[in-house]
Amino acid sequence: MERIREIQTQLKELSSPIDEQQPAVAMILAAGHGKRIKSEKSKMLHDIWGVPTVTRVANAARDGLGASNLILVVGIKALEVAQALGKAEGRMFEYQGHQRGTGDAVRVGLQALPSPNYHGAIYVFPGDMGLLNREAVQDFRKDFEKNPCDMIVLTADYHGDPAENYYGRILRVPARDVDGKPSGEDHGKVIEIREHRDILAMSPEQPYRVEYNHRVYSLTQEELLNLPEFNTGVYAFKAQPLRRYIETLQTNNAQGELYVTDLISIFNKNGLTVRASRAKDPSTVLGFNNKSVLKEMEKIARDKAYERLKDIVLINNKDDFFIADEVIEQIIEMDKTSAPLDIEIGKGVHIGPSVRLNKGVIIKNRARLEGNVVLGENVKIHENVSISTYAHQTLTIGRNSEILQGDIVKGNLTIGENCRIESSVNMTGADEYPTRIGNHVLIKGTSYIYGTIIDDGVWVEHSVLKCKYVERSVRNDGTIQPIKYVIPLPEGLDSLHSLEKRS
Repeated sequence: MERIREIQTQLKELSSPIDEQQPAVAMILAAGHGKRIKSEKSKMLHDIWGVPTVTRVANAARDGLGASNLILVVGIKALEVAQALGKAEGRMFEYQGHQRGTGDAVRVGLQALPSPNYHGAIYVFPGDMGLLNREAVQDFRKDFEKNPCDMIVLTADYHGDPAENYYGRILRVPARDVDGKPSGEDHGKVIEIREHRDILAMSPEQPYRVEYNHRVYSLTQEELLNLPEFNTGVYAFKAQPLRRYIETLQTNNAQGELYVTDLISIFNKNGLTVRASRAKDPSTVLGFNNKSVLKEMEKIARDKAYERLKDIVLINNKDDFFIADEVIEQIIEMDKTSAPLDIEIGKGVHIGPSVRLNKGVIIKNRARLEGNVVLGENVKIHENVSISTYAHQTLTIGRNSEILQGDIVKGNLTIGENCRIESSVNMTGADEYPTRIGNHVLIKGTSYIYGTIIDDGVWVEHSVLKCKYVERSVRNDGTIQPIKYVIPLPEGLDSLHSLEKRS
């Protein structure tokens, strides 16, 4: 009990009030852990294309609805999920102590609304829908607004083997009722969602009978299993009927849980209007319960990234690269203003969200750039190079400079123009001691540079320079004095002892 109070206290500190003047509130159900994912990490925090899935859902909901209001229902690993998202205007966290189903999660989430008289729309999203994007949410919102109803469910069609379709089926009014009479205007209207577990629990010999608009319809277990239209777990409600009927949910199902899907039949029976909206792109509404589906979703994200970039930059291996969304947007904008770009990306390259590219940049196989890294025109990064910064630091490489194979370059650091940093070099810049490399500098051999300033035109070879200023010294013959084999005096010799046996 003490632990629960501690969690609720910290969630309150991370929460900001909902703005009830906005016409919409997004609610994300992120309380589950995901047993089938077989990981200590919450399912909601597994990355899709470099971003935690719950963060992707939150961003898509915010951008697609054009509203900052967001209610996060968290449970298992609650603080980890909440801290990953962080505090933001209009963002509330509600704690679901016991996972009793999606209906209970929505009921818990509604507690975040400060007034029972809120008359806007409540949009509900699963927290594991890591391919959801702004466009899909916008389409769903427009459909809800243009075709007024009390509840709308986002659906999609399943194109694989029906035996592998574990989603709830959308049950629409058939062409004829049990007496063989045409269903007329009711044909195709949404009756309810039948969960996959409940279909499997049916007797194959006993058809499922359901009433809609005072008429009875019947479907066999096989017919239900073969229905291609499935429930994505995304809904929109008018707030007032949702508040009223969420309390009427029952646990009379195979799992003994409260299903938000049961609200469809409840709304229908009470004369409210329920509609369904099909997603244009079924991939945007995929969720995952295991590692194989997570991997499939990652591949879909990569394929979409490649499709956006394939005619703008050269990507040498479409199945093995990572370019963060922010950098993709940057490249597309550069293409509009500065084409042609002549950027080349090698196999296995990783480019993080804060990296700034430029025209003529070549990044070769397995290079990794992470942090605030700014590349000038025609910079060339060779194989297996690692370039990184902490969040508050900036690393800049000037135009026409080249970083050769296997080098490590990190921290508060600037490399000038037309420099060549050859293989086996490690360079670091600290906050207190930044590293500044001038123009036309050559660094080669097994060299280590830390917190050092090097003048233009200097040649450094096989040297360790720590917190030094390397002055450009011109010899009598006009050449620049190179820096070679500079090794600091050894330390700690008194701690070294020979293991050789003495005679």
